[in-house]
Amino acid sequence: MPVYTLSELQQAIAHSPDQWRPLVFTNGCFDLIHAGHVRYLQAAATLGRSLVVGLNSDASVQTIKPAKPGQPPRPIVPEAQRAEVLAALRAVDGVVVFGESTAIALIAALQPDIYVKGGDYTVETLPEAPTVQSYGGRIELVQVEVPSSTTGIIQRILNPQEVKP
Repeated sequence: MPVYTLSELQQAIAHSPDQWRPLVFTNGCFDLIHAGHVRYLQAAATLGRSLVVGLNSDASVQTIKPAKPGQPPRPIVPEAQRAEVLAALRAVDGVVVFGESTAIALIAALQPDIYVKGGDYTVETLPEAPTVQSYGGRIELVQVEVPSSTTGIIQRILNPQEVKP
C-alpha cells in the first residue's frame, strides 16, 4: 500500500469513496515497529473499510519526544523507512507523513469516520478529539494487547543489566 501526500490521499478518497469509507485513521511515531504496534493497527483496521496512518515526520518526532540524557535522539528510524514499513503491513491501506506535533490539521482535512488511539489515552487527553467531534466523527480507544514501547526497547538495549527477566 502506498505512502501518500495529503493531496494525493484526498484525491484518492474523493475518486473512490466506496473503497475508502468508512475511513479509519490513527497516527503516531511508529519508530521501532513492534508487536504492540502490529496488533493495534490490526484492531484499528477492523473498525472500517480502510485504515490510514498519519506518521509523525522526523522533525515532529524530535519535538514531541526530545532527546533524554543517555538516550539517542528520536526517531531512531528515518521517516521514509518508517512510512515504508507501515505501508507494507496488511492492515494499513495508506500512510501520510505530517509535520505538526498533533494530527489536528490532517484530521480536519481528511475527516475520517473513525479516529483510533490506544487505550492508554482518554477522549479528554486527545488534542484531536474536538476536531473529530466537530464533524460528527467517532473516536475509538483500542486496548493495548502487548505492553511494549519504543522507549522501553531502547532502554533495554542501552541498559540490559536493568532488564528484569
